[in-house]
Parts: sequence; C-alpha cells; structure tokens
Amino acid sequence: MRQQVIFNPLFRRGLLVAFDCVALPLSVWSSFAFRLATPWPQQLRECEWMFPAALILGLVTYLISGQYKGLTRYSGSLSLYQMTLRNLALTTGLALIALMTPLPAPPRSSWLIFWLMLTALTAGGRLLLRDTLVYLVMPQRRQPVFIYGAGAAGAQLLASLRLSPRYRVVAFIDDNPDLWGRHLNAIPIQPPQRLPRLRNRFGCDQVLLAMPSVSKARRRHILDQLQMEDLRVLSIPALDEIASGRTRIDDLRPVAITDLLGRDPVPPQLNLIQSCVRDRVVLVTGAGGSIGSELCRQITCWQPRQLIAFEQSEFALYRLEQELRPTCPGLLPILGSVLDRDRLEQIYRRYHVETVYHAAAYKHVPLVEANPLEGLLNNSFGTRLAAEAAIQAGVETFVLISTDKAVRPTNVMGASKRLAEQIVQGLQSESAHTRLCMVRFGNVLGSSGSVVPLFEKQIRAGGPITLTHPEIIRYFMTIPEAAQLVLQASAFAEGGDVFLLDMGEPIKILDLARQMIRLSGLTVRDENNPQGDIEIHCTGLRPGEKLYEELLISAEDQPTQHPLIRRAQENAPPWVDLQQGLVQLEQAIQQQNESRALVLLRQLVPDYQPAIEQLPSAA
Repeated sequence: MRQQVIFNPLFRRGLLVAFDCVALPLSVWSSFAFRLATPWPQQLRECEWMFPAALILGLVTYLISGQYKGLTRYSGSLSLYQMTLRNLALTTGLALIALMTPLPAPPRSSWLIFWLMLTALTAGGRLLLRDTLVYLVMPQRRQPVFIYGAGAAGAQLLASLRLSPRYRVVAFIDDNPDLWGRHLNAIPIQPPQRLPRLRNRFGCDQVLLAMPSVSKARRRHILDQLQMEDLRVLSIPALDEIASGRTRIDDLRPVAITDLLGRDPVPPQLNLIQSCVRDRVVLVTGAGGSIGSELCRQITCWQPRQLIAFEQSEFALYRLEQELRPTCPGLLPILGSVLDRDRLEQIYRRYHVETVYHAAAYKHVPLVEANPLEGLLNNSFGTRLAAEAAIQAGVETFVLISTDKAVRPTNVMGASKRLAEQIVQGLQSESAHTRLCMVRFGNVLGSSGSVVPLFEKQIRAGGPITLTHPEIIRYFMTIPEAAQLVLQASAFAEGGDVFLLDMGEPIKILDLARQMIRLSGLTVRDENNPQGDIEIHCTGLRPGEKLYEELLISAEDQPTQHPLIRRAQENAPPWVDLQQGLVQLEQAIQQQNESRALVLLRQLVPDYQPAIEQLPSAA
C-alpha cells in the first residue's frame, strides 16, 4: 500500500507542495537569522509580510513554471538548474515588492541568503525524495557488478543503471593509475590487480565492459585478464550503434567472439577501391552468399554506376535486394547460374560490365566431399565459364575469390578451388585485355557453415560442443575485413596474380570453443571441472579435413602497397596441357563417373592428397 500511495501523482505533488510550504518560510527566517547572527532579530518582526508573500508568490511561480510536473524519480542536474532560475525569479519578485511599496525592506545581503537557502532546501528535498523513491522501488537484492572503464561511457552506464532493478554497481575497474583511489559518483575506482579481492568482498562475478572505442588489441588483453579471473563479461554496444539511436548504452550484450579474434582495422586506401568500383559497372557472382553479399554491401558505399547481383538462389537474392535497394538505386538483381556461359556473356555485353567478382562456389567441405562431381562442376567449370565469358565480352578485371583450402588441398572442395585458380592463370595467357586474378584467404567469422554460429547454437542448446580434433587450427578474418581487402587487392591486378590476405595469427579451435563457453557466462565441463556447464566432444576428423591450413603454395611472395595484401609468385601448368585434362574431366562428370573424375582431379592438381590418408584421427 505504501508504494501505491507514494506513486500516486496527486499524493506526490501534494507532498512536494507541502515541502515547499515549509521551505519558503524557513528560507525567509534563515536569511535574517544568518545575516544578523541571531535567531529572532527585530528586523524580522518588522518584515513579517515576507512570510505570506514568499509563500503565495513562490507557489504561484512554481505552479506556472511547471515545477510540479516533473518526474521526481528521474530528476537530474537540469532540474536543479531550472529550480535555481525559478528561485532567482521569486527572489527578484519579492525584492521588487519591497522596493516599490512602503513595506519594510530587509538587509540587501539577505536577498542573496534567501535565494541560496531556498535553492538548497527545494533541491535537497527533491533529491531526498528521488533517492527515497528509487530505494523503495528497487528489489532488496540486486546483482553486484563491476564496470570496467571509468571514462565517459562508464559514467553514462552508471547513470543508466541507477534505476536498474537488476544490477548494483559496486566498483569501477580501470587500468589508468591516475584514477586509482578516486570516485565516480561515489563509486570507487580500483586497479585490475584488486579484482580477486573485490570479487570476494562483494560476491561479484560479472563485469560490464564500458570501453566502446578502445582498440581491439587492448580489448583482447582486458578480456583475457577477466577470463583468467572466471568473471562473466557483458559489453555495451559500439559507439556508432549508440550514436545512430539503434541501441542504448545500457543495452548490454555478451562479448562478441570477434572481439577476441578480430584485429584493429587498417583504414582502406580509398584510391584502390575507387579505381575498381566508383562510377563503374560491377558484377558479383554468388551475390547472396556470405562473401558475395558483403562485397555488394561495400560496393554500394563507393557509388558504382551499376551493381549487378548475380545469384542462383531466389531467396538469397530477394533478401539481398530488400536490404540494398534503399541505398543502391543502381542495383540490378539477376537470377542465373555461372554454368550458363552464354547468359553470362550476354549480361556482360548488355550492361558493359567492367569488373567481376566471382564469389559463386560450393564451400562446405563435407558436402562437397559427399558430392564431388557437383563441387567440381560448380567451383572449377563454373569459374572457367564465367572467366571465358568475361574475356569474350571484354571485361576489364575478373577476380576469383579463392580459399586457403586450395593450398595443398586434402579435400575435393579445396582441390576444385585450386583447379579454378589454375584455370584463371591459364586463361590469362589467352587474354589480351582482361586482367584475371585471384584473392586467397582463410575462414571468415560468421559465414554460413562457420564454427562460430555452430558453437553458439550448441551452447544455447546446453551442449555439448562438437569438435573434430583437439589440435585443429584455423585462420580467421571478419567478413567485412575480407570483402574490403578483396576490393583493394583487385586494384593491383596485372594478370594471373595470386593475392594473399594477411589472416593474422592462427587460432586453435579448442581454445575458441572454451572462450565462447566462458563468454556465455558458463564453464567448461571436463576432468578438472566435472560440475561444469558445457562439455566439449572430439568426434574425429571428417573426410577431407586437415589439422591446419596454409595460404602459400611456395615460399615466394612480395609485398604490395597495402600492408595486409601480398602478391604470390606461383607457377601454373601450360594452358594447352590443362585444357586436355579439363576435357577428360568434363567427360567423366557428364558420365557421372566419380572415381574417374577423382583420378583426373589428382592428375590436374598434383598436390591434392585426401586428408584421411595422411592425418591422424582425433584422440
């Protein structure tokens, strides 16, 4: 019943009016008592008219100016400033009455004391009422949390959580020694070294990360430090999301795995992207896929004359069109297959395509391993047909999106992509005008079939996480970074080039799984922790899978103008010899002779050795 009475608007406003009815006469009395240093001076008796005048004029001023319309629970500094101005207006009004009437006037300095005392009483009363209301509505037990970062974002987060029914901030953590021992809104700022002691003191096991603009290297260091203490971490959104209004600073979310695997972005070299995209007609095959769709997104930012999205999947193309149509009026979605050479050449010629990014491919290793003929047809011969059509139509630049699995491949998917690379290099010798090149990189975070969304799904289901081998490692890159580097690499194309993207340090997939479990606020269940939440199962290497990936076939590569892009020097078989083998391989595919096709594939790609023949199985 008490909460209902307090929150009744009429009762709340009546309480504020009653408080002001006390504060106004009290301020009149204190202005004389403090000025004349006596509780009941003679001049106060002579100026008794000020008590009713201050009360009546004050209440009228407060009512007219809307002082009783505000929500006391959310009062802040702006409310204090407004109250100060209202009290100044009230003081001025009383002074004018004393000046313009024969009524006795108080000492001049008492007006200043009256204004200051009235402001202190009215503001203090509202702050007391605000904090009382907040205390009454807050649950008795709120979860204690630390805020990591005592900067502007941390202060805003603290202000937002003041009314949170869930969290109670007990300390700020910051690695800036200049802030240690100080307070932010009465909350102490402590060094990271004191986390274990603070955790035991407050019983706190969760940290809110409030450092949205910090570099990824420093962010990784902080997260590693917090994980060592077995602290659960939530993070505020990125600055651009907050600034755009899409999210609020207190929209806390689990830390993204990209914060641990991503690296600090290298600013794009605008002249490189503009030379291949701006005011040009660009076509992307496989435009609905993970890489193809991101290429389209980034291309739209650089004002192409026309962007042609070529995709076999109707649903994927529809979804891409709905996303990009508002920002790219020149978008042209076209349904079709890269195996239709005549249609591709017709499109190239009709729209005067100048740059082609060939991202259409089957990329899932187990599926292609189970369907090798389709994988070869789409990945290898689809590349050949798309490139030949580009040469015949006079396209200026053709870029093949390749993969690290093409280096010493151990599966059909990798071998089909290596064969596609050889085809592109061979066709370059037949082209006088079209520059053909390829860009090779590793796994991209968040793409379809990636381990990251798979692990997230398994964690949400309560586990277990399935891992093929405890020693397997992979290179990772975010999709936006990969697409941006592909656009820049294409500007370096001279013909037959192989460009490699710097993937950073390789990641052990077992460590990735453990990190994702901890970032979800859970623990790993193993021999050392049998009561943990999520177990990790090793199922053994799948057909065609290998423990590690590479980017270079030979050790020879050269730098380019971009620090994350290198040009490799790799020899390809003569185009005449390659053509003969492709004819035989195409016949085997048409005859659905899988064993013959795989024999021919190993002849065309001598480095192809199925992983199951050379790698140990999972322990």
